[in-house]
Amino acid sequence: MAEAFELRNEVADGAAADALLDAAFGIDRRLKASYRLREGNRPLTEGALAAYAGARLAGLISFWPVVIAPLGRPALLLGPIAVHPDFQGAGLGSRLMRAGLEAVGAAGHDLVFLVGDEPFYGRFGFRPVREGRIELPGPFDPERLLYRELTPGALGEAAGLLIAAHRFGAPDA
Repeated sequence: MAEAFELRNEVADGAAADALLDAAFGIDRRLKASYRLREGNRPLTEGALAAYAGARLAGLISFWPVVIAPLGRPALLLGPIAVHPDFQGAGLGSRLMRAGLEAVGAAGHDLVFLVGDEPFYGRFGFRPVREGRIELPGPFDPERLLYRELTPGALGEAAGLLIAAHRFGAPDA
């Protein structure tokens, strides 16, 4: 029988979220370039979902306000999205992804970036950024930088460095 999950509109943080992320990605996850965009940044409440199996945190998704510098084009960084290994294969990650994207789109956001594998995230409408067009702070694999336009044409001709919105002086969306 399939596990029943309750999705709550909340930012999952604290010890339970850290344990889930360590189990899903390993303890070296904080060394990744995408974490630099989260340092000192606050996740949005729109699209932030925590999935529970009973009282246990089973999965989560977060979105972070970023801008494409130097012009300050606003966007979001998706991540982390994670499902605890005990609950993988039950469709929870797909459910979190669809619900999160729907929520940020309904809130008026039109452009989302993530760092991940295109064969997996392509089914949710993500595609690779042309190499050299958008950069991340620190080392990263440009083939793994993906984007999705929630409004057609949202990326336009934007190019530059993704930085946390508050570091650019932009509001936290």
